[in-house]
Amino acid sequence: MAKSFKTASRKAEKKSNQHTIRPVAALIYLIIAGMASASSAAFAAGDIEFNSDILDLKDKQNIDLSDFSRAGYIMPGKYEFIVKVNNNELPDLYTINYIVPENDPKASVPCIPRELVNQFTLKPEWLKAVTWKDGDACLDESSIPGMTTSTNLGAGSFIVTIPQAYVEYATEDWDPPSRWDEGISGLIFDYNLNANVTDPANGKQRQQVTGSGTAGANLGVWRFRADWQANYQHTTGVNGSTENNWDWSQYYLYRAITQWGARLVMGETYSRSDIFDNFRFTGISLLTDDQMLPPNLRGYAPEVTGIAKSNAKVTISQQGRVIYETQVAPGPFRIQNLNDAVSGKLDVRVEEQDGSVQEYQMDTASIPYLTRPGRVQYKISAGKPSDMDHKTEGPVFAMGEFSWGVTNGWSLYGGSLVAGDYNSVSLGIGRDLMVLGAISFDATHSWAKIPNDDKRYHGGSYRVSYSKRFEAINGQVTFAGYRFSERDFMSMDQYLDRRYRDNNRDNNKELYTITLSKQFPDLGLSAYLNYNHQTYWNKPNNDYYNLSLSKFMDIGSFKNININLSAYRNKFNGENDDGVYLNVSMPWSDKATISYNTVINKNGNSHNVSYFDRLDDNNNYRLGAGLSSRGRPSADAYYTRYGDTALVTASASHIQGENTSASLSLQGGATLTPKGGAFHRTAMPGAARLLVDTNGVADVPIRSLGAVSHTNYFGKAVLPDINNYYRSSATIDLDKLPDDVDAVRSIQQLTLTEGAIGYREFDVISGQKAMAIVRLKDGSYPPFGASITTEKGRELGIVNDSGNVYLSGINSGEILDVRWSGKKQCEVQVPQLDEGIFISSLLLTCGDTPSISYSAQERTESPSQPQLVKTEG
Repeated sequence: MAKSFKTASRKAEKKSNQHTIRPVAALIYLIIAGMASASSAAFAAGDIEFNSDILDLKDKQNIDLSDFSRAGYIMPGKYEFIVKVNNNELPDLYTINYIVPENDPKASVPCIPRELVNQFTLKPEWLKAVTWKDGDACLDESSIPGMTTSTNLGAGSFIVTIPQAYVEYATEDWDPPSRWDEGISGLIFDYNLNANVTDPANGKQRQQVTGSGTAGANLGVWRFRADWQANYQHTTGVNGSTENNWDWSQYYLYRAITQWGARLVMGETYSRSDIFDNFRFTGISLLTDDQMLPPNLRGYAPEVTGIAKSNAKVTISQQGRVIYETQVAPGPFRIQNLNDAVSGKLDVRVEEQDGSVQEYQMDTASIPYLTRPGRVQYKISAGKPSDMDHKTEGPVFAMGEFSWGVTNGWSLYGGSLVAGDYNSVSLGIGRDLMVLGAISFDATHSWAKIPNDDKRYHGGSYRVSYSKRFEAINGQVTFAGYRFSERDFMSMDQYLDRRYRDNNRDNNKELYTITLSKQFPDLGLSAYLNYNHQTYWNKPNNDYYNLSLSKFMDIGSFKNININLSAYRNKFNGENDDGVYLNVSMPWSDKATISYNTVINKNGNSHNVSYFDRLDDNNNYRLGAGLSSRGRPSADAYYTRYGDTALVTASASHIQGENTSASLSLQGGATLTPKGGAFHRTAMPGAARLLVDTNGVADVPIRSLGAVSHTNYFGKAVLPDINNYYRSSATIDLDKLPDDVDAVRSIQQLTLTEGAIGYREFDVISGQKAMAIVRLKDGSYPPFGASITTEKGRELGIVNDSGNVYLSGINSGEILDVRWSGKKQCEVQVPQLDEGIFISSLLLTCGDTPSISYSAQERTESPSQPQLVKTEG
């Protein structure tokens, strides 16, 4: 019972330390203020008179309560605070100097520095109107009408309130550009490796390893990136079956130009057009970046859906470049963490562990083209088309497009691509139909001349897009679109294929796309439909659809049973793959689920019963058994670990008489900076990340994006996949801290620009706890209320009667300051301590030259209540 009480007390203590500066001082302040009130303290000119007779002290003359003698008074000096502006907490700590005003020597006022004022996000006209005082070092608060400040010393917070009309737009999860963090310089190497071994019952074993990732460097605002992809495969016992390659697929340099809300890219890149089909080129582009807008104003991020019949690897690529690769468990999958800069047609490949493959294409067509009133968005590019071998081909081109928010309801957009023998122009209009949704229409015309071909090709392509959220019926048409292209219409990519490769593939004709969802709350039912139908002038049609129905229900004592029914059709390059997937799952415990699923397709009907369990926030597994589509016994397993150094996914399956297979996926990276570095997991290669520093303290658990990472031997950890231009947070998991570690501040927030390496320090205390007696050289004690601090000013304890003080976070050989009357008076030095031992009595002598008195026999295992051993003389 004592142990459980100790654990609960320690957790409560850790939580109380969150966001706290001088916690013991604040507690004493509250106690003494209460005593002053109880003893009818007199308030004269703001002063508080304390009746020291009610204090149970031996030496009532040796008291220093000057810090607490005036209501709301803060002793002059520098303090480190968490700052809140209009209830939005700033990501950094700020040092504020409290100074004595000339007209009131008994008061103190905060001196708000320029670096803090710059974080107020004042509108430009108000920032120019700000005035300064005290040698231009402090803000003149009267220059911002209606501004108020308050200090909560106990909570370590400085609160600023400014009329909303004076500041830029901000939300709970989004900061204006003045608070964006470009991060620090450093090197990165991210990877995504997938290994698979398949051993057929009647065939040769096949091994395959695929990989992709990004290497790069950050220097100030610049980001250099080099994307790579690799492949190795071998069939045992087959001569010449080994294939391997490594390609650096893309080299490019980019940076954010925040004052323009734009992104500058140089090198090998893709056109990223919202009007024209994408193609690869080498050159330069400047484009407004939707990611810089508040989340509710950003564009549509593409998602890829499908159904895996077994443990499978999903590869998403575009024009030969691997964009995303991952392993998925059996059943429907929905990949939503693609970069929202990805656009155009995506190639999806699903490789099952039995060797079968699904292939299909999905269009990432965006929602209707609407722009905020008065805003102009643009994309300007110039260069020369290039291929995956880094060779340029075709004519030099220039391309530009724009979108203008004419009014609240109307948007006008268009663009042109000029490249000598190939030219195209586009014009479109968007309309907000209010309760009826949003719609846009555009027309594009191209002219092309292929050398050695007398014919000149020209034709049009016409597109309409629609989107609507039906609040009344809990339904949403995320996107519905139709596009028709005439036979002789060509995109730039099609032109290059015909000119240099005599390839007339993908001569598009019609494209129908729809993505919609509908909720039926009364029935506990939800529906989702994704449909793509593409016709061509020169080859068979392609179709892909996925219809899913999901329902939650209770049957007797069985609660929250989920039934999911999915039907899909995949008609690709003239081959059909249709199927139905049914899954029934039920909670088995708080973390575990049991499921039954069946798949019906052209190969037959398979059945599987599985058990899923989440061990903790970072680990989960799945075990399954059943019958294959040929009626043979099968078993499979799937395991995921969000490790500190990699995201690990392992799976295996066995079908009696057919095949045995196993797969392993590692997604991780390494980040190195002048501030330190670490190995880490990652899901989006090359993306923004946060390097956290816990002052050299290892094994500190830090939570971000739902998973926990631990600092390495050097007290560093890298938190990956931070959202661009979106306020993110990292939190120390106080309940899982090692016994000898405490966190003074457990939360850090920041907003990173694209690809940045953020850096934040956590104020973490590592060391032992002790009951100590502090004496002065003459044998007397420091006054009641004196504080013991580190050389950096961190307070470790407040002196009680007869020099008694409880210290936490002390380390062998450490020099500590003893302060009272507003300044440092002397020093003490901590002797050599045994790790893991609570010190029940530690005698420290405070003087100009530190001296130590320590008795070994006074060491004891940490009790549930500290033991104080008094030392005479």
